[in-house]
Amino acid sequence: MQIISSNTIITNINSTKFLGLIIDSTLSWKDHITRLTSKLNKACCPIRAIKPFMSLDVMKMIYYSYVHSVISYVIIFWGNSHLSDSIFKIQKRIIRVITNSGRCDSCRDFYKKLQILPLPSQYIFSLLVFVNKNRSCFISNSEIHDINTQHNHNLHLPSTNLTLVQKGVFFPGSKIYNHLPLNIKMLSKDAKRFKSALRTYLIEHAFYSLDEYYQLTS
Repeated sequence: MQIISSNTIITNINSTKFLGLIIDSTLSWKDHITRLTSKLNKACCPIRAIKPFMSLDVMKMIYYSYVHSVISYVIIFWGNSHLSDSIFKIQKRIIRVITNSGRCDSCRDFYKKLQILPLPSQYIFSLLVFVNKNRSCFISNSEIHDINTQHNHNLHLPSTNLTLVQKGVFFPGSKIYNHLPLNIKMLSKDAKRFKSALRTYLIEHAFYSLDEYYQLTS
């Protein structure tokens, strides 16, 4: 189908790059994640090579410089994609290198020890920081009705079956925020304390998936 604007035919493309984010026509984030996979795989070998000569603190600094900076960038857009599991696997591989762990060893305790968020937890953290910073863009239940209920602190979650909406930021952002423990929600007006409490909570549980997060907080 041709799209014409001001007598000019607008060319359909499958993906485009904007501020370092590769956006595809279906919001699957396949092209962006493929690029991140290549970038992180290239970082694995140097990290493995220097590990015998570096302390744990130095390795953490290297991790944050060459791995965290890559996976956390605009993760609120692509972090919920089912394809992001490939990035999570690379992250776990790097964690095993840093901790001298075996291929079959579980990384969950290592994440906690290193105070590093697993990819799904990093997605939750980044998205909730975005939600809290932009609360004026969200509607709370208390604004919808005057009835005083235990869900008044929750964000209004509109009903939608549109996949593209559910893949966005506002729908999952509201849903994930609503599953936060109340004591963290109550800190929402103090951005610094909210961020600190949220990170402590996510480090403590080291969630490997959104399902784990929802199950604990439901």
